[in-house]
Order: sequence, then C-alpha cells, then structure tokens
Amino acid sequence: MTDIFSYLIPLSLAAVVITLGAGIFALFRGGEFGRSYSNKLMRLRVVLQFGAILVLMAAVAFRGHGH
Repeated sequence: MTDIFSYLIPLSLAAVVITLGAGIFALFRGGEFGRSYSNKLMRLRVVLQFGAILVLMAAVAFRGHGH
C-alpha cells in the first residue's frame, strides 16, 4: 500500500526543479522577460524548497512512527 508521501515527495521535488530551470532560463535570456521573471521565479523556488523540506520531514516523522 502506498501512502500520500510517495506522491507528494516526487511532486514537490519536481516543482522545485521546474521552477529552478525556468528561473535560470529567465536569468540567461535577459531583456524585459529576464528582468520581470527571474527574481520572481527564484523567490518561488525558495518557497517551494521550503515546502519540499517540510514534506520530507513529515514523511520521515510519519514513517518513523510506523504509519
């Protein structure tokens, strides 16, 4: 039986990787697109990384208690 974390962990990690890739793309593309989106995407990446860490910590906590 799979638990919710087997879906949440890959989903949260994929969201971080996609946002990182989009942020790097915006940074190197430059111009108006780069100015308006690179900083916003990197801030979003930090928030998503925080969420991914919370998901990982919750998975360790719940799996450690035998759930």
